[in-house]
Amino acid sequence: MNPLIGRKKELDKLQNLLKSNKSAFVAIYGRRRVGKTFLVRKAFDFQFTFQLTGLFKANMKKQLSQFHAALLQYFPLNHTTTAAMSRPDFQGITWSQDRQQIIEIEPAVDWFMAFRQLIQLLEQQKTPDKKVIFLDELPWLDTHGSGFLSALEHFWNSWASARNDIVLIVCGSAASWMVKNLIRNKGGLHNRITLRLKIAPFTLAETELFLKTKHSAYDRYSILLLYMVFGGIPFYLEQIDTGQSAMQNINELCFESTAPFREEYADLYASLFKKSERHIAVVEALATKRKGLNRKELVKLSKLSDGGGLTRILKELEESHFIRRYRSFGKKEKDSLYQLIDFYSLFYLNFIKNASLDDENFWINALESPLFNTWSGYAFEMVCLHHVRQIKKALEIGGVQTSVYSWHSPEAQIDLIIDRKDQTINLCEMKFSIAPFKIDKNYAANLRNKIGRFKTVTKTRKSIFLTMISTYGVSNNLHASMVQKDLTMEVLFEQ
Repeated sequence: MNPLIGRKKELDKLQNLLKSNKSAFVAIYGRRRVGKTFLVRKAFDFQFTFQLTGLFKANMKKQLSQFHAALLQYFPLNHTTTAAMSRPDFQGITWSQDRQQIIEIEPAVDWFMAFRQLIQLLEQQKTPDKKVIFLDELPWLDTHGSGFLSALEHFWNSWASARNDIVLIVCGSAASWMVKNLIRNKGGLHNRITLRLKIAPFTLAETELFLKTKHSAYDRYSILLLYMVFGGIPFYLEQIDTGQSAMQNINELCFESTAPFREEYADLYASLFKKSERHIAVVEALATKRKGLNRKELVKLSKLSDGGGLTRILKELEESHFIRRYRSFGKKEKDSLYQLIDFYSLFYLNFIKNASLDDENFWINALESPLFNTWSGYAFEMVCLHHVRQIKKALEIGGVQTSVYSWHSPEAQIDLIIDRKDQTINLCEMKFSIAPFKIDKNYAANLRNKIGRFKTVTKTRKSIFLTMISTYGVSNNLHASMVQKDLTMEVLFEQ
């Protein structure tokens, strides 16, 4: 089995639960394919007293059937066979060889009965060790009208919470469901979660380490390019064949006729959201505007109604790390913009969606095209926004209180602003290129205009430090001196 990359804090918190003198209710959530199940299995070395995984788009009857099968798997002695029932001494129960009572397990007709069966079987476990119960893909178990959440609430409140030997771990990719129904529950599960873990995608440093476990010899430019396509999603990175170049992998995984990432886009949203076509409409509207859209613009482009339904969709996408909401520097909360930040979705909409099945070399042929240059610039900016902590560390301002913004006006746009309490502002320009970036006369004039407009519009009195973040740094020429801080992609790979 692959080693666990990163997640040290999460791993320690989970393993410490086994040493606690009270029961724990743990909620783990995060984007699909991000490695939640892998983390739990590693933390407890597969030693679960009971484990159940919800079925995608299955009804209550099928979910309960799966629960019944799991009971038989984890408690194999505790069910009555037809042969046992025919014995003379059978009176509704059977007995194991050590004469402990064995409970008959019938398929449950509802979730309350299912959890009562689980309680009975757990009470037969006389060891002092913690009993780890792992319910994976929990939102899929909560089918319409099933009463699952009420039964789970009753299981915890009436039995598990009163003991000191239960570790109940629930996990789900539908982050919005997990937050609404567990973490911010207003009913019987209010404040019942004792530990919540939101699992984020890998950083660039963790991605590099992950690929090294696959015997990768990629340089950091290649790793950066793969990250810009797949993000730090472990399952996606697992598909990479390190015996081929980064370019070959992208072409094979995304553009060949049987490429797995041709179908992943629709499956991804459908598995996370009910009526996912509305979430896709929002994502595809946001993909058209690099700086993002305000709510009014989003309604117009997505053709969705402006109301509570749209608010819910935006919150669900934000919780699942597909989009971000941000305020432009100097603007109020009501002027917030929404921006697409999911790498795979951005790449799919720019390239895969419209790629011909007959052109299996589409990606190779698209390199250095205007479309490639536009996408790579946007994707690299997103990489930087995902690694602001590393950028602050490189600027040696880790101990300074800061706020992070973007800013735009009709005449200029700055995608990353680090506003510091030490009366300084870093205006960050981010450029993706295959060689050191050259600031020519026209771009230098553009930069001076941006800085001038920013000072005029915001009326800031703070010192302005122009900060360049690029793959290989800024080429040393006449205009390079206007840059106060020159950072390369190397800083993004810091822990």
